[in-house]
Amino acid sequence: MHPIPLLTSSPHALPDYTQHPALIPTGSPPAAGLYLAAEEQGIVLRRVGSKGAVWVDFVGGAAQHRRLHGGGELLAKAVGRSSQPAVWDATGGLGRDSFVLAGLGLHVHIFEQHPAVYCLLADGLARARACPDTAPIAERLTLHHADAATHMPRLAAQTGRPQVVYLDPMYPERRKSAAVKKEMAFFHELVGTAQNDASLFDTARTVAAARVVVKRPRLGEFLCGRQPDYQYTGKSTRFDVYLPLSPSLVEAT
Repeated sequence: MHPIPLLTSSPHALPDYTQHPALIPTGSPPAAGLYLAAEEQGIVLRRVGSKGAVWVDFVGGAAQHRRLHGGGELLAKAVGRSSQPAVWDATGGLGRDSFVLAGLGLHVHIFEQHPAVYCLLADGLARARACPDTAPIAERLTLHHADAATHMPRLAAQTGRPQVVYLDPMYPERRKSAAVKKEMAFFHELVGTAQNDASLFDTARTVAAARVVVKRPRLGEFLCGRQPDYQYTGKSTRFDVYLPLSPSLVEAT
């Protein structure tokens, strides 16, 4: 993994979640490429020569609108919100769907292995925990800096299997706002496009006690070409639901 500069004027004041060998504190931005920056609104991801930035904001913006005005009904149906399942989000990212589920009262574990993405997520959660409006939601989220395919079986052996494993692999969508396109471009450059979806998918179906939920574009291909057991379809997004390889009647209740 290539080192990622972390621009800061106070390296000794950086929070613990920035402490990773791949994140290199610096007093000046790099000559080219992506870098993290500790700014007034939090830790942000920028690219030299590009306008705008990417950061995790659970307090304002779209997250605030969804918190105040609703949303996520289709996602809630897909994970089975009525049964109050424990959900493990194996694909981290910006954590938006996980925050929606936590806002609906569910307890969610998020797994993210890339140190820069983990840093962005941890920073967003820290700010959410510091805000009275979002603190109760943020407390229902547990963030793991780990490869989900490796760590989920270990955690399941220690704490029990989750009812639901949620997967939201990166994929291109036709209709996106300029801001979302920028996020996707930054993430593809940062993380890369090569993903071992099959390994993660198989692990998810082994770990989940009740179902695996996969987020896809409405007209997108099935993950790994595998037909789901059933689906929940919206205007632009659908959720493919797969039954686990070893269902647990006790844990799925």
